[in-house]
Amino acid sequence: MTRAGILGIRRCKKRNGERIPLACGGKQLNSIDDLEEADLGFAKVVYEQTLGEDKYTFIEGVENPFSCTILIKGPNDYSIAQTRDAIRDGLRAITNTLQDKCVLPGAGAFEIACAEHLFTFAKTKVSGKVKLGVHAFADALLVIPRVLAQNSGFDAQDTLLKVQEAHQKELKPFGVDVYTGEPMPAGVGAVWDNYIVKRQFLNIAPVLAQQLLLVDEVMRAGKNMRGKGSDGD
Repeated sequence: MTRAGILGIRRCKKRNGERIPLACGGKQLNSIDDLEEADLGFAKVVYEQTLGEDKYTFIEGVENPFSCTILIKGPNDYSIAQTRDAIRDGLRAITNTLQDKCVLPGAGAFEIACAEHLFTFAKTKVSGKVKLGVHAFADALLVIPRVLAQNSGFDAQDTLLKVQEAHQKELKPFGVDVYTGEPMPAGVGAVWDNYIVKRQFLNIAPVLAQQLLLVDEVMRAGKNMRGKGSDGD
């Protein structure tokens, strides 16, 4: 095969065997007996390179780059893991955006606007103890911009008040500028969040709160039952 200018790959992983036809065209075959020209793919350059103690095969210049492999280099395993996680998060965010076909203002702008809406809703639409629940949910949303300010080294309360005032004044999505601690229009700063992420945390937060309250009720009921049992003895 080498004399004929054909490069063979030994023990190719299954996922690579699926990715290569996607990128180069052609199809996987178990035998060359029925090989036809239509079964072959195309790549401009195919070469092998040794990195460290491992050998890697690079395929470049393909016609259908729908699948690819990202080679990550680093001085240690920790740096490589950090880089890999960052790349994975970025690709997942892009995938979510393409699937949702929309984004939401980031930097805490969505949470601040949602909290303001809930405070207004509590004043006009509900009464009694329900207001306490609405206020608690609104306060919980403000944790995100507050943590952004704290992690950036600014006074959390002061920063949050300034961003809330900017939102109330202009009725536009304002987030936290992590460089200055000042209110930042999310659109101007080009900071966006995935819609599906916000939807998921809004759905799961009440469920988790209910589960925690249910655990407290079960523990309280268990203590009461133990108390009654001791009295009966």
